[in-house]
Amino acid sequence: MPHMVTMGNGQSQTIQEMLACIERYNPDHLKTLESYVEEQAKNNTYDLEANLAVLKLYQFNPHMLNYHITNTILLKCLTNLPHTDFVMAKCLLLPQQMKNEIVQTIIDLADILERADFTLFWQRADMNTMLFRHIAGFHDSIRKFVCHVVGITFQTIKKDLLKELLGGIEDSTLEKWVKQNGWKTQGSLVLIASQDEKIKTKNITEKIEFDNLGGLMAQCL
Repeated sequence: MPHMVTMGNGQSQTIQEMLACIERYNPDHLKTLESYVEEQAKNNTYDLEANLAVLKLYQFNPHMLNYHITNTILLKCLTNLPHTDFVMAKCLLLPQQMKNEIVQTIIDLADILERADFTLFWQRADMNTMLFRHIAGFHDSIRKFVCHVVGITFQTIKKDLLKELLGGIEDSTLEKWVKQNGWKTQGSLVLIASQDEKIKTKNITEKIEFDNLGGLMAQCL
């Protein structure tokens, strides 16, 4: 579920009321929605519906296009992986947005994350640190996604590899993520929940009516 930003004078409630009616397509509200996007980046909150409304308004009013807000929306979508928010946002981009160098950089980062090539992602992230500086909690949001992938992929993983996948973190930070995910350390290994525990057997009973069986047997004669 998206998180809501509490803005002054009941602004967040006003935004939700506006999004629920035809006023969501009124370009006069674009500045308010853009400010709301900035608040999400600053306060580490998230509202997908409002952000998609901004991109839709850019479609209808390309002369009002703001690339900084576009980039912020795309980066906020990445913080909500493994949900498909980024795909939805990308589908709303205008051709000129798709051609923008920074937008392309973000799309490349999204593709890398989708491939779960986390080592490469952190290398690229280190080359573009200014891109994320205004997104509070960005790196930890990506690490949360990394832990999600690790949790459904591994039974055990080497500590050094896990630290690398999480962006070259220190041992103390690793312990935080291990504890947060309910994992355990054992020597040089991190023990993830056993995959056997996630496999549940299911009995399948197929009911065949006698009349149907009789017809089938007759065909075999």
